[in-house]
Amino acid sequence: MTDFATRLTNAERRQDWPNVRPSDAATLILIDRKGRKPRVLMGRRHPKLKFLPGVFVFPGGRLEKTDRTMPVYGVLDADSERRLMTKVQRPTLSRARGLAAAAIREMYEETGLLVGTKELGTPQAPCDDWRAFEEHGVFPDLGALTFVARAITPPRRPRRFDTRFFAADARAVCDEVKGLVGEESELIELAWLSFEETAAQDLPTVTRVVLEELAQRIDAGFGPHLPVPSYAMQRGRFVRTLLD
Repeated sequence: MTDFATRLTNAERRQDWPNVRPSDAATLILIDRKGRKPRVLMGRRHPKLKFLPGVFVFPGGRLEKTDRTMPVYGVLDADSERRLMTKVQRPTLSRARGLAAAAIREMYEETGLLVGTKELGTPQAPCDDWRAFEEHGVFPDLGALTFVARAITPPRRPRRFDTRFFAADARAVCDEVKGLVGEESELIELAWLSFEETAAQDLPTVTRVVLEELAQRIDAGFGPHLPVPSYAMQRGRFVRTLLD
């Protein structure tokens, strides 16, 4: 795999912003395996956004306090939970599970897709951010997610995130709210793309790298025993380590 640092664009290399602490964030990658080749769901960001305008990304965003209190169904697999608590300050199971819940919430907010189950009745949402799950009788299903990658934005960037990337089968989507994607939204379109098709798209460097990692994980059988790649700046250089 090509070195991450050598692939950063000029805009991504700029280092004249004030340094800020990275915020916990989560991203969810839906994988459709029905066809001959697996496809992933990506969304094109609005071209007028100040941050990453017009590029294809995975739905995701910041961890919120209420993500830890939303009633959920199932739990993450033991390997994912353990790796989410590796190499972090003050690791807790609540934080790890909150990140998985955040990935599900962000998927809904940006695409209208609800990942979960309708078999348990109606959850009580802790805030408006989760209200759609209550209204549609959907419990977020943490058991459908697998932790597949981590990346920390380098210092002195306009926004910094400590992002955990999760993956889930497209069949985990149990409902959809229409109208959240369009000309006036953060994502103006959604597309199911094969890994080959993503090569022709305008993508942030970290997104392209995670796609390569995910493709390799699928080729290796996607087993929970497979280590999780983690990217972070160390001594001025982006370094890839593995969370075993």
